[in-house]
Amino acid sequence: MKEVATVQGPPDISRRHLLGGLALVGAAATGCAIPVGLGSSQTRVKFWHFLSASDGIIMNQMVGAFAKDTPDVFVEENVLQWGEPFYTKIAMAGAGGRSPDLASFHLARLAGIGAGAILDPINVELLEENGLRATDFSPPIWERAHLDGVLYAIPFDAHPMVQYYNTDICGKAGLLGSDGKLLPTQGVEELVAQLTKAKEAMGGKPPLALDALGLGTVGPWRVWWSLYPQSGGTLLSDDGTNITIDDAKALEALRFMRRLGQEGLCDWRTDYGASVANFTNSQSAFLWNGDWETIGLKERKTPFSMTRFPNVFGTGAAQADCHAFVLPHQRDRDPEVERATYRFIAYLIKNSADWAVAGHVPAYLPTLEQPDYLALQPQSEYRSVITEVALDPQVWFAGSASRLWIEFGEAFSFVISGQRTPEEGLAAAKASLNRLLSAPNPFPAQER
Repeated sequence: MKEVATVQGPPDISRRHLLGGLALVGAAATGCAIPVGLGSSQTRVKFWHFLSASDGIIMNQMVGAFAKDTPDVFVEENVLQWGEPFYTKIAMAGAGGRSPDLASFHLARLAGIGAGAILDPINVELLEENGLRATDFSPPIWERAHLDGVLYAIPFDAHPMVQYYNTDICGKAGLLGSDGKLLPTQGVEELVAQLTKAKEAMGGKPPLALDALGLGTVGPWRVWWSLYPQSGGTLLSDDGTNITIDDAKALEALRFMRRLGQEGLCDWRTDYGASVANFTNSQSAFLWNGDWETIGLKERKTPFSMTRFPNVFGTGAAQADCHAFVLPHQRDRDPEVERATYRFIAYLIKNSADWAVAGHVPAYLPTLEQPDYLALQPQSEYRSVITEVALDPQVWFAGSASRLWIEFGEAFSFVISGQRTPEEGLAAAKASLNRLLSAPNPFPAQER
């Protein structure tokens, strides 16, 4: 996907329009940003982000709504390629001190980007001046936005692993309550019984779809990092230097994952696209995935709803990453532009009920009590996970599209398929983790 700039236009951002369904014609909105001309009374804020598809469309509409409400500020919205290319470009721009004023970010990437050299600290006074305080945000997510006690990111959301369920199939299997919602399970056996009933209702087909196979798959990591932390398991010490994996708890989660494959309760042969397609086309009763498939499923009229990832090992923890806003390093930050940037950030966060249409859970706690957000269905059904998110350890090799996700995903994929024992899978994951720990940090402490 090439870098493009989008026009800050005045589209209607009413939630009624968004709830009516986003017409996903083409990719995210594209075009050419109109620069602020000489003599203009507007203050220009340069904003880079990686949001595309439904996320990108909603962000573009929110930028447009800000333009209508704040005519003295012009936000130049630039959409860059998601993943490693985005972070490489941020690092290059920050290292040169010629960065945009604001950028989107995955919170799990914070420790690996050279905060202090690539990113500038957040001005807490300007945050408070715009009505945003630490107590307004999910505590574990707010804490993770800091490095060495310094705030480097402003949380926007959490996008956790969730459980999608086909309401037609689950109704046929007797798995819905009188309110039409999926009956909750607790523990391994209750979940297996639920999956078995769905399998019977489907004539013996695997009822659970997940991203289990394929080159660069991260699905097995995301499932394991939901299950293992539920029993209190950790990966690394707080300083990120020592492996702290509890073998008994780690193997308990892996044995359960292997059982899903062995007993035909999940289809271990599906990659990401196939797992979503199976659920979309009612070829599976459940889908374990991130919350971002919500709009696509609505557009394709799949009979579905959503709930939190199952409580299997004692808590409702679920793997999650978070979108956040950061300030890439600038040698001389213009005070007027800086104030306009914080006004824009505050607008987005305070209106995150609009953003939640895409499926993500707002990190701004007041939004979770707003009637407009609570009316979002099924998006508001799993909001309570916001304080039980299982976030990545703060190390440079973690985060979305990272080596940690990919190498653990490969190690555990073969466990689900039965080609590797849980013990062998854990050994392979530990070997990968040791290699990553011994690799040089591209942003050593002295450069921060």
